[in-house]
Order: sequence, then structure tokens, then C-alpha cells
Amino acid sequence: MKILGISGSPRKEEKSGTFSLVQTVLENTGLDYELVSLKGKTISGCIACLGCVKDNICKVEDDLTPIREKIVEADAYVFGTPNYYSTLNAVSHAFLERFFQFRHQTGNTLWGKLAVSVGLGGTMGQAPADDIERFFLYNFIETIAKVTGQGAASCYSCGFGETCQVGIPLMLHGEGVKIAPDMIPDVRKQDEVMASAARAGKLLGERLKGSHDRMKVTQAMQEKMMALLGESV
Repeated sequence: MKILGISGSPRKEEKSGTFSLVQTVLENTGLDYELVSLKGKTISGCIACLGCVKDNICKVEDDLTPIREKIVEADAYVFGTPNYYSTLNAVSHAFLERFFQFRHQTGNTLWGKLAVSVGLGGTMGQAPADDIERFFLYNFIETIAKVTGQGAASCYSCGFGETCQVGIPLMLHGEGVKIAPDMIPDVRKQDEVMASAARAGKLLGERLKGSHDRMKVTQAMQEKMMALLGESV
């Protein structure tokens, strides 16, 4: 069993709360894993060329191309992204759009696999974590846990955080805020968030090491998708 971790954060690994949470989940699975950062990578969104229809292989050549085989080989995924405008950041969204390549001719390469979604935001990370879950659901991947936390919004380091009237520091701390290191959110210092990541990792490891039935998971995800589509009609 092997798990593929993806951090969609554009920040350096040592400064990225998203990277830290994804890594914590992976470390607690007790299984082999690989963690890939999308920082600095050039990944296009799906361009609807339909070049993948015949063989389920995307024909767009960019930094996703060498990661494709890792996606195929993995038994589960831990995907994390920061909150940009209450959704995924662009590179994470583009990455997940390209999962379209696996869907043709009843392509079941990803069906029944498991995942943990991780979302981090200046105030909350629930929105991107939910978006990740939805992308996975379309590929009949079960998101067994979601880990969310509050990260360090760029407002704390942009240079104008103490005076900007629409910045996170003012929203959270009020007028006259003076930014100090101990007020800047850091998930590594948020015990409950880190514990949540550890629990998610242990759960993922247990599910994979137990009697994981991809067919049963696939059927459950298909039923969930049909129910959601029925609600939207």
C-alpha cells in the first residue's frame, strides 16, 4: 500500500501550514507514502481537447505529466490546499481538473480509492476541503476525513496588515492592531488541528490495512453522487 500526498500551497515547505498538515496525516498512516509539493510547478487546467478519450492519458504536457503515474499507482490520497476566495487556489484546482483524463470509457483507475482532504485558510479551511472532497467524489474516491485549520494569511507579512481596512489582522484583532509574532496563526502550534491530522492519518492507515473493498467503496460513492445529482435537478 502506498499513499500519495499533494500539497497545493505555493509557500516554501518550512513556511506552509498546508504542507505540514498533509505531512502529519501521511506520517500517521503507518504506510509508505510520497509527498509532492505543487510549489513552483506549471500545471494547466483541463483544456477540453478530448485527447485523453481513447487511452485515458492527458495530452497536455506540463509538470503534471510525471505525476500521473504516481496518481495511478497510489492506493489513497492526502490532498491539501490553502483557501483562496473560499475555494481552491489555481494550481490545486487545475491539478484536480486534470483527473478528467481518468473518466473515459468507464475508466475505473481511481474508483474506490480513499482520501483525506486538507484545507487551510486565513480564517478557516472548510471551503477548500469541501471542494477537494467534491472533486474526489466525481471520481468515486471516498474522502474518509477532512482536516481544516487556520493558517497565516498573507496580510500578516504584506507590510500593510496593521493599516489595511480589509485585511485579516483588522478583521480578527480590531482597529489599532499591532502585528506580533505570537498572534500569527501557525497550525503547528494548534494542538487540536494537529491532533485532527494525526487521527485522520491513523484512520486512513487502518482502512487501507483492513478489509478495504474498492468495489464496495465505488458503489457507495456512485450512490452518493446520484443522490446529489437528484437533489440538483
